[in-house]
Amino acid sequence: MEYGFTTAAYVVAAVLFILSLGGLSGQESAKRAVWYGIVGMGLAVVATLYGPGAGNWFVSVVMIAIGGGIGWVVAQRVQMTEMPQLVAAMHSLVGLAAVFIGFNAEIEMWRIASTLADAGLTGCDPLSAAVCAAQAGQATLFGDFGGFALKIAEKTSAEIAVLKIEVFLGVFIGAITFTGSVVAYGKLAGKVNTTAKQLPGGHMLNAGAALGSLILLVLYFNGAGSWTLILMTLLALFIGYHLIMGIGGADMPVVVSMLNSYSGWAAAAIGFSLSNDLLIVVGALVGSSGAILSYIMCKAMNRSFVSVILGGFGGTTGPQMEVVGEQIAIDGDGVANALNDADSVIIIPGYGMAVAQAQQSVSELTRKLRAAGKTVRFAIHPVAGRLPGHMNVLLAEAKVPYDIVLEMDEINEDFPETDVAIVIGSNDIVNPAAQEDPNSPIAGMPVLEVWKAKQVFVSKRGQGTGYSGIENPLFYKENTRMFYGDAKKSIDSILPLIK
Repeated sequence: MEYGFTTAAYVVAAVLFILSLGGLSGQESAKRAVWYGIVGMGLAVVATLYGPGAGNWFVSVVMIAIGGGIGWVVAQRVQMTEMPQLVAAMHSLVGLAAVFIGFNAEIEMWRIASTLADAGLTGCDPLSAAVCAAQAGQATLFGDFGGFALKIAEKTSAEIAVLKIEVFLGVFIGAITFTGSVVAYGKLAGKVNTTAKQLPGGHMLNAGAALGSLILLVLYFNGAGSWTLILMTLLALFIGYHLIMGIGGADMPVVVSMLNSYSGWAAAAIGFSLSNDLLIVVGALVGSSGAILSYIMCKAMNRSFVSVILGGFGGTTGPQMEVVGEQIAIDGDGVANALNDADSVIIIPGYGMAVAQAQQSVSELTRKLRAAGKTVRFAIHPVAGRLPGHMNVLLAEAKVPYDIVLEMDEINEDFPETDVAIVIGSNDIVNPAAQEDPNSPIAGMPVLEVWKAKQVFVSKRGQGTGYSGIENPLFYKENTRMFYGDAKKSIDSILPLIK
């Protein structure tokens, strides 16, 4: 009965997770998709607790209560602008869980081997520990074992060999995910310098650590001892730290997506270790979807995934083009007059809008302009913000109609026929240097061609170069005016002036 219920529940949960993932591809279906995921996870937890081998109910319930309470508090306190760093933090927990589960499996394998040795049972290959003990007349040798430990005791030597590989890979990927996600969180939250930094030796250190881990895998597989797993964990923790520290701030959206993929593969590896089919399915879904998303984002940046991993923005082939001219400021009256005279408006949101929490003000501006009979649309770059879909989430929260929120490929060719383009807190994704300067760090990256609009207004806090530290010639073009100040206050100041 327990097996039947658990299997059926896992199948239903897997279907719900697939529906959830598919629904997240569209804004209209995203809310329903989230509920699919919530119900699926709830069902998975109940099935796991009720399933065969489950135990320690009191501890399990207490842990669920504590985790749920922490999750509730975090959800209430974290602003939408802080979602990227929250996602990075969640990835770190997945990686850490994989490490803990892997070491638990190693401890149980060591405990079973010690029990056999103490009983004088050696040379059981290819039998399982439990069968070996039974044939020796000690069927109760593992009577005190339960749950995961009993599963390991019932594995043959060949299955134990496979388990060792699964444990090693799960711990390796999990450790990289943990430290990498912690560093990503620090960069996204502004607690760690976003500039790409590496220790002397650069990528050779990462390659050396990876090669050392491979050697340790061979030693671990051949019974060298738990010290190999511990040493590999330390090397993997270093790789995760050093790898993400060497990636610049402009590539952080890809990094978050990549870490999401890593956490999925870590979960899948541990699913194999635990013989948990649902964990394998979910891990594969998360791992593959994260990898696909990383590829899509790299394509949107005209970058290869390897180039992002090997250092991010910052590599140049020669002196960058000199930016000439000056940034000309404009006040709220000037922006409002231009908007009142315009027939078509395109708004380009960026992380600055998120920081200023200006999405509600932008939504109100959109409502007033549309009420005045003007065509208003939003242009979303695939890597705008600090997280894939970051801007879409903020606009959806502010109840901006889905049908006027367009992706870069859908709207880029419309800028020449647009009267006013308003850039709110964006920099790299609207930088013409990507097309005009072959020596620019972002040369070749597809960008929103806002400078082709008749008038461009850039809402920006100051004259800084932005998150990636790259100068933007857009700010110096003749048809561009700089609307300095906090984005929310700036937009609020022009709302009463819109007729």
